[in-house]
Amino acid sequence: MYKIMIADDEGIAIDAMTYIINKNFGEECVIQAVKSGRDAIEAAEHFRPDIVLMDIQMPGINGIEAMEEIRNISPSSLFIVVSAYDNFDYAKEAIRLGAMCYVNKPLEKDEIVRVLRQAMRQVKDLQKKRSSDLRAREKLEIVVPIIENGFIYSMIFQKDHANSVNEFKGLLELSDDSGFVMVLQFGEKTGREVLENAVGVSVRAQGQYNHLRELVKRYFTCVVGALMGNMVTIYVPHPLLDKSEEYEVRLQVIDRARKMVRELSQKLDMKVQAAIGSVVTISETKKSYDEAVRSLDYLKGNVIHVRDLPLEREYEDNYPIDLEDTLFTAVEKGDVATAKSKAGAFFDWMEVNYGDYSQDVKLKVLEFVLRAEYIEYRNGGLPYRFTSRSEYLADVNRMDAFPELKEWFLGKVETVCYHMANYKEDMDDNLIKHAKEYIQKNFERDICLDEVSEQVQISPYYLSKLFKKETGENFIEYVSKLRMEKAKELLKDPDKTMKEISSAVGYSNPNYFSHTFRKNVGMSPSQYKEGLR
Repeated sequence: MYKIMIADDEGIAIDAMTYIINKNFGEECVIQAVKSGRDAIEAAEHFRPDIVLMDIQMPGINGIEAMEEIRNISPSSLFIVVSAYDNFDYAKEAIRLGAMCYVNKPLEKDEIVRVLRQAMRQVKDLQKKRSSDLRAREKLEIVVPIIENGFIYSMIFQKDHANSVNEFKGLLELSDDSGFVMVLQFGEKTGREVLENAVGVSVRAQGQYNHLRELVKRYFTCVVGALMGNMVTIYVPHPLLDKSEEYEVRLQVIDRARKMVRELSQKLDMKVQAAIGSVVTISETKKSYDEAVRSLDYLKGNVIHVRDLPLEREYEDNYPIDLEDTLFTAVEKGDVATAKSKAGAFFDWMEVNYGDYSQDVKLKVLEFVLRAEYIEYRNGGLPYRFTSRSEYLADVNRMDAFPELKEWFLGKVETVCYHMANYKEDMDDNLIKHAKEYIQKNFERDICLDEVSEQVQISPYYLSKLFKKETGENFIEYVSKLRMEKAKELLKDPDKTMKEISSAVGYSNPNYFSHTFRKNVGMSPSQYKEGLR
């Protein structure tokens, strides 16, 4: 159904166009006729025409002026300008306002029908585009929160997250390589008290999660994670700060967070509190998250920033804290090359700055080695034995030269990293081995990734990534290949029907089995069977 407005001060012209439209398009169109520019503007507010046949010369507000006003009211309306005057200036102005075409009076029936058909095609295309855009928006509203939550989960809870974080950054179009974490905590309000009812609060907050996301994004350009219990984690991309600008930026962030929390509390009818971590590189996001979570314990008002609390480590001015942090991040990852490089650089810094304090250097070396080994024990890279380090103190004390001490230090760091890397690799190998064994035993029935991940006790998301990395195939490809090999064996039996073979390799639908077989083998099961004769 097309809504057509005819704006012309001549009744005979309106009657002629109405007749032509009704005769050629019948019930496809609804017509609204007006006799002045003012009437056209007022009618457009409620009629919202798809197509406007606009006479240029009308009393009072002329057609050009009316077009300009209607364009503001109904931007998608298409204009066909009608005039008894062949005026170039009018035509030029009509084109500027987006008129589809300029038709001269007296009107020709065939010309009116032709331009209306053209206009209807454009309207239909626009409607399809709007419908497609709406569907895309609906899908985005579902998909974007999932992607954003995956991004936050990868940065905070995955150790080897560089590749996945880069993928998420691309999907979310994030350009900054640094930012800070803000954690929102929700509680129930009863008068002046905040009740600790995390389950009830979580249920209520979940019901308003979409509204919460929209409101947060009005205050911060950010990535919003899922609601976990009564908390939401937010990542705010932000450039790294130097000391001269850190204080002012912190005040601005706190002020904006206060306004956001105040509005959230009112709109959600809950107590809302925010804790903010420091700005860090994207690889150190876990640090900012930990800071924000720890800050919640000190929160008395509505907003708190970690830099306002006595939680930060204090070091002498030239202490290479970034070098230390990078070293132990590499140890956790089992990154031998980086860990050895940073350990060597740290030792060189100690030798240059504290070469006369050999006992302090030895103590620091012991501290770092014990810390690295603690990471190894904590992550399962090696079983803990109480007496396994009984000789460390004696070994270090007998070393008089720094080169020998440095070699001992780097050797210990390297050993820990190798254990970490090999343990992780062994763990991954064992997981995939167990997954493959389960698939081998069960591929003849309808199994899925969720079922296998439950058997090996890791998430489907992690198993999917690990499977691809270790086997070079995704889960579905791997299972399909096993099924096809089994199907080839069964096809050698002349007594078995396609339905029996299909069912025996996990496909309840023979047509789908045939489609999958052709896709993997390059021919249909019947053709394959024929070739065996």
